[in-house]
Amino acid sequence: MRVAALFSGGKDSTMALLEALAAGHDVRYLITMAPVRSDSWMFHRPCIELTKLQADAIGIKQLMRQTGGEKEKELDDLQQAIASIADGIDGVVSGAVKSSYQKSRIDAICKKLGLKSIAPLWGMDEEELLNEEVAELEIVITAVATAGMDESWLGRMLDRRAIEDLKRLHKTYNINISAEGGEYETLVLDAPFFRKRLRLVNIKKIWNDATSSGYIEAEGKLVEKR
Repeated sequence: MRVAALFSGGKDSTMALLEALAAGHDVRYLITMAPVRSDSWMFHRPCIELTKLQADAIGIKQLMRQTGGEKEKELDDLQQAIASIADGIDGVVSGAVKSSYQKSRIDAICKKLGLKSIAPLWGMDEEELLNEEVAELEIVITAVATAGMDESWLGRMLDRRAIEDLKRLHKTYNINISAEGGEYETLVLDAPFFRKRLRLVNIKKIWNDATSSGYIEAEGKLVEKR
């Protein structure tokens, strides 16, 4: 099936893309929505500009569109982006896992445009999914916004040790370890289908003590895989 993949550069959208490729889908486009505000309901903001390098590493054409990031209105921007390539695809792949808000709206857009909505990760157990993601992908945490996750998490690699720490935080603060509640955001540096690896340079941490939240800013470059 000819598809476009919604791609934020984070762990879930990348894992969904991996599953779509493994299923034999012909992925024609990566659709990336770039919010102008940090509190978008649907889309990632930190390091979104680095998805251009990821797309180069993957070798799939990227369609990047800016969105105001306002609740519900940002869906019009997404629909317009998908509609612009609808004649050349049969479906849309998303990294939705447990968010009915996200999936229902993507489903509705696809239905309106006569496309199939494909969500390979939908309904998966969060811990099982997270373990699969760290086994397949190289992931860095780009933002945090929840009790228990301090500035030290910014720029930290999401690996098995981090998962154990997240599980402990879940017991204390009831956070969702897979970030389905927006607890943190991620960026994938490498995946099995990347032809080159993304390396971050000039990393800067932006932290807000008042809200106990923060994010990183960074430049990136593609390097040969080891």
